[in-house]
Amino acid sequence: MGTYAKMRPEELKREYCYMQKNFSDLQARGLKLNMARGKPGREQLDLVSDLLGVLATPEDCVCDGIDVRNYGELTGLPAAKRLFAELLGCRPEQCIVGGNASLQLMYDTIAKAYTHGRVGSVRPWAQEKTIKWLCPAPGYDRHFKISESFGMEMITVPMLATGPDMELVERLVQDPDVRGMWCVPKYSNPDGIIYSDETIDRIAALKPAAPDFTLMWDNAYCVHEFDGAFVPFRDMLSLCADHGNADMVFEFASTSKITMPGAGVSVVACSETNVAWLKKLMAVQTISFDKVNQLRHVRYLQDKDHTLTLMRRHAAILKPKFDCVTNTLQQQVGSLGIATWNKPKGGYFVSVYTSPGLAKRTLELCGQAGVVMTPAGATYPYGVDPQDSNIRIAPSLPPVQELEDAMEIFCTCLKLAALEQLLQK
Repeated sequence: MGTYAKMRPEELKREYCYMQKNFSDLQARGLKLNMARGKPGREQLDLVSDLLGVLATPEDCVCDGIDVRNYGELTGLPAAKRLFAELLGCRPEQCIVGGNASLQLMYDTIAKAYTHGRVGSVRPWAQEKTIKWLCPAPGYDRHFKISESFGMEMITVPMLATGPDMELVERLVQDPDVRGMWCVPKYSNPDGIIYSDETIDRIAALKPAAPDFTLMWDNAYCVHEFDGAFVPFRDMLSLCADHGNADMVFEFASTSKITMPGAGVSVVACSETNVAWLKKLMAVQTISFDKVNQLRHVRYLQDKDHTLTLMRRHAAILKPKFDCVTNTLQQQVGSLGIATWNKPKGGYFVSVYTSPGLAKRTLELCGQAGVVMTPAGATYPYGVDPQDSNIRIAPSLPPVQELEDAMEIFCTCLKLAALEQLLQK
């Protein structure tokens, strides 16, 4: 079959009737499938369930002379800092180890800048007339929600194959109201892009007009390959310091997709000046995070090599799911000229770009057939995709059989949406 755009009107009508019948048959199956979030599947959770039994005796709860059952160690267990420093390539004294969600640390960093001002701030951000924030898009919807919740003016920066459009970024940061930028440098959410060395160097060397410009470097997928060998990454903290920007960057990571999302450990890594700033404000907020869980992870993950070995076991579970998505897309819509997609080697998403104007309708039809996906537009600031084109597919949660059913529905709905659009012309 050729592309839909080259079909004669009578061919389009026949194809539309055929796809309507397929869609009705799929609806009749009464499926309820959820692909809205990048949650690890049951098999992945079972893989790491022995984490729960790592600490069995009171003696197990002592590390570096610290009894983790008690108060103290506000910025995290020293052994946990050493583990994260090895994973990220930074120094332990640059790490603050938190609870299960790096998103909480991100929100908290921004909130503290609003209430107290950052290192280099003239005043708390809440007292500024305007705060603008750079949002490479498509990107992570929860990043954008943080910015939106603080009333920031979000500025969309297009994502290229090498990362954010740096020519635009370098121009925009000359505005003193531009106070920061979100970045997911490795296997970006949702496109799966790895920032190029040139892009990383240009970000590290930025000379923003705002003295407290804040680079939120969310390295969520730093060890999350599922196809091929581990891809090393550079230490953004050192790079920024080399360019005189040591206090500009805050790097975030977690074990959410290494061990258990509901019981993981997170980290923020930053300059020692920024560590002192965060520590001073955190001391009013809490006495310490969950050091018992931090120690569980230290004993379970051990070091970088052992962690990468575990990630290869995750990869064996994930790769067939991603192959199912990309193979089905190729077989079902590859020749129709109605969509393109990425084929990532890591991360947790497949990013589909439909012909303009099809994303919302495709997902509306998917919902009618029992498949829940991330809403169209969610990968852009304010939930507005100017092309109504990007759809984020999260293959990790369903078993492969359910994923096959979901992708059959998705492709059918995409075809229906495309045919509707063409027949209306």
